[in-house]
Amino acid sequence: MTLSRRRFLVGAGTLVGACALTDALRPVRAAPGMSMPMKSADRKMPQLAAPKVPLLNPTSLSKFVDALPVPPIARAAGQRTHPAYPGRTLPLYRMQMQAFRSKLHRDLPPTPQWGYNGSSPGPTIQTTRGEPLLIEWANDLPTTHFLPIDHTIHGAEKNKPLVRAVTHVHGARVPAGSDGWPEDWYVPGKSLQYHYPGVQDAATLWYHDHAMGITRLNIYAGLFGAFTVRDAEELALNLPSGDYDLPLMLCDRLIAKDGQLYYPVSDDPSAPWVSECHGNAVLCNGKLYPYFEVEPRRYRLRLVNVANTSFFDLSLSHDHPFQQIASDQGLLTAPLERSHIQLYPAERADVVIDFSGLDGQSLQLRQQSEGILEFRVRDRGRHDTSALPAALRPVPRIDPASAVQHRQLALGEQDDAGGNAMTMLLDGKMWSDPISEKPRQHTTETWSFVNITGDAHPIHLHLVRFQIIDRRPFDLFAWNAHRIVKYTGPAQPPPPHETGWKDTVRADAGMVTRIAMRFDGEPGRYVWHCHFLEHEDNEMMRPYELLPA
Repeated sequence: MTLSRRRFLVGAGTLVGACALTDALRPVRAAPGMSMPMKSADRKMPQLAAPKVPLLNPTSLSKFVDALPVPPIARAAGQRTHPAYPGRTLPLYRMQMQAFRSKLHRDLPPTPQWGYNGSSPGPTIQTTRGEPLLIEWANDLPTTHFLPIDHTIHGAEKNKPLVRAVTHVHGARVPAGSDGWPEDWYVPGKSLQYHYPGVQDAATLWYHDHAMGITRLNIYAGLFGAFTVRDAEELALNLPSGDYDLPLMLCDRLIAKDGQLYYPVSDDPSAPWVSECHGNAVLCNGKLYPYFEVEPRRYRLRLVNVANTSFFDLSLSHDHPFQQIASDQGLLTAPLERSHIQLYPAERADVVIDFSGLDGQSLQLRQQSEGILEFRVRDRGRHDTSALPAALRPVPRIDPASAVQHRQLALGEQDDAGGNAMTMLLDGKMWSDPISEKPRQHTTETWSFVNITGDAHPIHLHLVRFQIIDRRPFDLFAWNAHRIVKYTGPAQPPPPHETGWKDTVRADAGMVTRIAMRFDGEPGRYVWHCHFLEHEDNEMMRPYELLPA
């Protein structure tokens, strides 16, 4: 796996106090000679403002004194009809976005947060392929935001309500009207009902806010949760289930000593946006340094990176291995034994951990070298009837030659006069520019992300699942001079853990990253974007339109 050195070094868990704040505004530097629109070149990128409140050094806290929260399973509130299903009713779930307070650690005061149904992560929504459902997403939040809004960002102008929300289920194949279009936000006291047809393979998805211009703040406040899809083929494998199958949602935060969440800002009060946000405290299902009592048997953990910008490099103590069984969009062809699991924002990995033979012992889940969760193995006399089959699910490869369209799309930046990133762009276009990507329903395309920045970007496409074809280095100077891709080395096929179905791909600096996908879904407008939330909120998001077959 190729990572920029800088991105690896600023992963959450290695940052403490002032170091975290320095990295929060460290610019994503453009590669030398980059040619991009420079309408803001006469402006200077604001510098990081010193926090006005004392920040917590999380290493000063006692570790592993709080039990790991396991989000409750969402229950349907009733049944309701839908015009797509005449003569039947569908389960209706009601998910309320609410303000609440919760202790992130035993020794901290309760932290004000926002979450679904009064918790963060919110309840886990479980569904099965072929069983459609309805969800009413209700905005019951206060009318004032507690995190700093930048009104100079498109979609967050002063004439917009301070508190707005719209929910997207990341990785879901849904009609455009139920996808969480960023401009379909609504204010406190309002709600939207979305339809989820249940037409995709088993996978670990997640839901989160997607309101234009403030996504980074709403997710930082706590608006996210797990959404799992099951199907008959996966159930037949007898993988760990029930109490032995749970989501582990990971994020990093900066926390004030009084327990408040701190979101870093620039030294320009009129433009507080920062290009990245890294914390020094890693939360596991909303707790700092929790423990989890497990039995000496197999467990399935659904690892989800819900951080704003941080990369996670996860391992187990004592060199205990993970068995990775799935990536973003479902099962791999076979389990992969791995010593480390790397996740960029929005990426997922389902792993099986076997605690057999470890009764009375402990293991730690580590972010780089720091333990962030302790597993305590205690035998309760229950027999493990689960399995870890040698084969999981076929993943037939898409032939790139079958594509009807091969798109080449640059990942770039607008910099200030000093070369500091101010705005990130997809193919040199702003959100409000005319739609340029219009795939046709039921056709296959390849998209090549030409990364002319100095950093990796996790790119997410709504609606579709895709496969990574390869990554290949290219000549940046040839691109800048003639906008042509001149390769400088051989194509690098994806490693085994990236050969399954994906919906978020790491596009490395100085590389062309190619993906292939079939656009099966309902026609309409969807989006694609960088899943660094600070980038997404500042123009690194574009609409695309799926045209009818």
